[in-house]
Amino acid sequence: MASSPLRPYRVMTVCTGNICRSPMAEIVLRERFAEAGMGHVLVDSAGTSDEEHGNPVDPRARRVLERHGYTVPPHRARRVTDGDLRARDLVLAMTATHVHALENLVGGALAPGRLRMLRSFDPQVEGVSGHLLDVADPWYGVEEDFEDTLLMIEAAAAGVVAHVRAAH
Repeated sequence: MASSPLRPYRVMTVCTGNICRSPMAEIVLRERFAEAGMGHVLVDSAGTSDEEHGNPVDPRARRVLERHGYTVPPHRARRVTDGDLRARDLVLAMTATHVHALENLVGGALAPGRLRMLRSFDPQVEGVSGHLLDVADPWYGVEEDFEDTLLMIEAAAAGVVAHVRAAH
């Protein structure tokens, strides 16, 4: 008897405008899941605000990602919806403020553990919580700030992959 294929496991990364941190995390995680042979994991991203609606990835984020060997596919920023959150198996927020906004959006209706801060998967910050896990918004800074953002995302990526492997 042939084994049945795994159902897709859906991961969403969320930041404010969906042009810097969350698409960077989406791209990194998508590549890491592919490298781990976990093609059944689908990754997308959204923002808590619609101020950047329809905009592409920030050019500084694109340059940093490409400089590190990532392919940046076409992207259009969008705002997260209640339905998005309910349809995802794991939602990864970039800051504690994003966590609160997402909890308010669904009225606390997500199962425990489905909404996490991305950096909670970074073993270097084990035991840290709240705003201390925030991935600062590089939009206000210079390209070096995008490098720092990428380092934080990459540091958490292996933990996210391991978590999804164990959960699915």
